Amino acid sequence: MNLNHLAIFQAVAANGSVSRGAQRLHISQSAVSKQLGEFERALGVVLFDRLPRGVRLTEAGRLLLGYANRLFAIEAEARSALGDLKQQARGSLTIGASRTIGSYLLPQRLAAFRQRYPAVELSLQVENTHVIERKLLAGEIDIGFTEGVVSSEQLDYSEFAQDELVLIAAPRHPAAKQGSMTLATLQDLRLLMHEIGSGTRAVTELALAEKGLRIRPSMTLASTEAIKHTVAAGAGLAFLSSLSIKTEQRARRLTVLNVDGLRIARALYQVRLRNTPPGPTLAAFLDVLQAPA
Repeated sequence: MNLNHLAIFQAVAANGSVSRGAQRLHISQSAVSKQLGEFERALGVVLFDRLPRGVRLTEAGRLLLGYANRLFAIEAEARSALGDLKQQARGSLTIGASRTIGSYLLPQRLAAFRQRYPAVELSLQVENTHVIERKLLAGEIDIGFTEGVVSSEQLDYSEFAQDELVLIAAPRHPAAKQGSMTLATLQDLRLLMHEIGSGTRAVTELALAEKGLRIRPSMTLASTEAIKHTVAAGAGLAFLSSLSIKTEQRARRLTVLNVDGLRIARALYQVRLRNTPPGPTLAAFLDVLQAPA
């Protein structure tokens, strides 16, 4: 496969037209059109639908774009790593983290890293576990932090912290007055949950399934903050990370309920592409991450 052709393809795909792709690459539009045609003939597939204004990726084009993004991300990582050797942790670092980790665990570490390495441009993307995995495989982030279960053989997961999921309620909720409940009682209560794809939801459902419980959520919400506010309003109960509710517990807006025979402990993972050693900047961040809080 001709890498020059692949770079031209990626530029056109990213910009949505041959002319804008040519401008980005600083070559003529006719040269881009000619080389795209040669690339498609060499591959034996059509990569773009030509439209009156611009182009649109075909199914084959969308497939190839994923590989192109990963390949050029690895190239950029290699260049960055070599540059870091000269510049000592300069450049950029893009981190992906699932909600609990990104909102309640990483901020202090990011502040410590920023203080120690002010020349590094940091970016934190907070997504659910499935999105973090996809972005790592596409080369869009340098490292991920997730609460979910391993699901790709191309990724290495290593535990970096422990967490516990606890059942929360508003203090005035009838269940809160009892302080504890049985698994059978839990089966009949209204539970709020994250969307499918959330690590918190996946771990909760697995733990309940191991106890013979299959609970259909009464409400699905897209953020931990939304779940906390809805539970505090008395609309139901929810399993959330103990890390995420400390402020509400201190303010007595939420309380933790005990479920007899149920404890949901979970590992928190750092996730990286398999067989890809960290560059100096990422290595420096990992040192900060492992330092005592």
